[in-house]
Amino acid sequence: MDLPIPFQVERALKKLGRDLSLARRRRKLTQAMLAERIGASVATVRRIENGHPGTAIHLVVRILDVLGELDRVNLLLDSSRDGLGLMLMDEQVPERVRRPGPDKGVM
Repeated sequence: MDLPIPFQVERALKKLGRDLSLARRRRKLTQAMLAERIGASVATVRRIENGHPGTAIHLVVRILDVLGELDRVNLLLDSSRDGLGLMLMDEQVPERVRRPGPDKGVM
């Protein structure tokens, strides 16, 4: 069952596509040159740059590699910068930690 794509996701995909297109053009690469380097067709590069939601993520990562921006992938959801995730974990931290009883032992 295909769910409709939320507006904010669609908007983010289109922005990513525009940004990839601009980065490619700044490096004076044609869509054909980029397609050859990532092992895809020109039509696929065009779909990525248009923000098409059905594009394989590995192709986007390969484009980032060709553009010299692969390190950005590691920053997408770096757990040390995941504010919401850290906040949710902090809510689970106990207020007090008690010494275990004599029969429980220490970890």
